[in-house]
Amino acid sequence: MQDFGFDEVADRRGCASLKWDVKADELPMWVADMDFKTAPAVREAVAKKAAEGIFGYHIIPDEWYEAYINHWDKRHGLKIEKDELIFTTGVIPAISSIVRKLTTPAEKVLVQTPVYNIFFNSIYNNGRYIVKNPLKLTESGYEVDFEDLEKKLSDPQLTLMLFCNPQNPSGRIWDKETIGRIGELCKKYGVTVVSDEIHCDICEPGYSYIPFATVSETCREVSISCFSASKAFNIAGLNSAAVYIADPFIRHKVWRSLNTDEVAEPGAFAVCSAVAAFNEGGEWLDAMNAYIAENRKIAAAAIGEISTLKLMDSHATYLLWIDARGAEEGGRGLAGKIRERSGLYISDGEEYGTPGFLRMNIACPKSLLEDGLRRLKAALC
Repeated sequence: MQDFGFDEVADRRGCASLKWDVKADELPMWVADMDFKTAPAVREAVAKKAAEGIFGYHIIPDEWYEAYINHWDKRHGLKIEKDELIFTTGVIPAISSIVRKLTTPAEKVLVQTPVYNIFFNSIYNNGRYIVKNPLKLTESGYEVDFEDLEKKLSDPQLTLMLFCNPQNPSGRIWDKETIGRIGELCKKYGVTVVSDEIHCDICEPGYSYIPFATVSETCREVSISCFSASKAFNIAGLNSAAVYIADPFIRHKVWRSLNTDEVAEPGAFAVCSAVAAFNEGGEWLDAMNAYIAENRKIAAAAIGEISTLKLMDSHATYLLWIDARGAEEGGRGLAGKIRERSGLYISDGEEYGTPGFLRMNIACPKSLLEDGLRRLKAALC
């Protein structure tokens, strides 16, 4: 396998990086932003576009649609028609727009905690109520509490569900049975599912995620799927994503909402970067996933030596979800204490609706990972 330089440490301080806007002695391993340079094909495509020297308004060419269609067919077995895809500047802008269009103020939107913290913003900031369906923590990982889910979906004031697939922050890959049951319940109670599948291409070798829309015709009909190359190829700053909607009625409403909110027009690098990633970045993606899998093993061994922590088993995303309830004060506020003591900046589970846990980003060169693990141990042992 080609060496793509994942061990190379890039100096990102002082370059307006959100992740690295920290003190000189701090190590950030929090936000879902990799410390790897993106695939060579993507860098070449962006450089070629930059060389044009003129960055006017851009269209969505057929190549963009074909890149998504071919990638999801070959990698994930999802058949997409061109008219079922809509460009958008990002998954979160799309979700916020969908919340505004498919619900009315004071209606309810369901999330399954722990979950990506920005979901809460997309609901709360738009004047809707957040309804939580807490996931059940079992020996094999998180499971859906279907009794609680059906009770909450049956509320006529609840018309939208945000689903994380694969699950962020836990890295859970949902199985067909779980997805299928969710789809059937949502159809029964007239609820539309927004499936955030932005982490879908980041899976351990030998594992793959299941697109919500592939499980059944029902799942296909009731869902909106959000895709992007941004997480897997580390190009979040290029503002490029897509929504896939099979149902023509829902699709028209979402198309209207994205255009009304002005989040359906591409920047100069949004199209070329996604096309290059999906068409030419496969080998780099496979190598990156193998590297993350190695990092996960290194982290598991190190965290296993800290008696107050327990690493949750997972096979997707580049995020670790760590049970810290055995630590001081049940792990509440622990991320802040770790940062104060060691300079290691990781995320607190309370941000995701589940206090007592920690989220740690391991998409970085092994030298940075080992530094972070040493800091974690020093702060707690």
